Amino acid sequence: MKKQLMIFLGIFLFLAIGMHFKEWFSHPIEHLTALPHAGAYGLGMIHPLIFTLAGYILFSVVMVVVKFIKKIVAG
Repeated sequence: MKKQLMIFLGIFLFLAIGMHFKEWFSHPIEHLTALPHAGAYGLGMIHPLIFTLAGYILFSVVMVVVKFIKKIVAG
């Protein structure tokens, strides 16, 4: 469970810094305080969690497929 939480937080940080690099390094406090007024695709302040969850699900599906392929190849 701890490993999965670390993966989720890693994806969150990767997406947050990747999408808002300039904001995080120029004015991070203002960026956080503006979160309740965010209008990302109509999702508002929960958009970081929804996008992170989507990334986590995609990552998990890829990992399951890789594990399945390894199991088939190993015989």
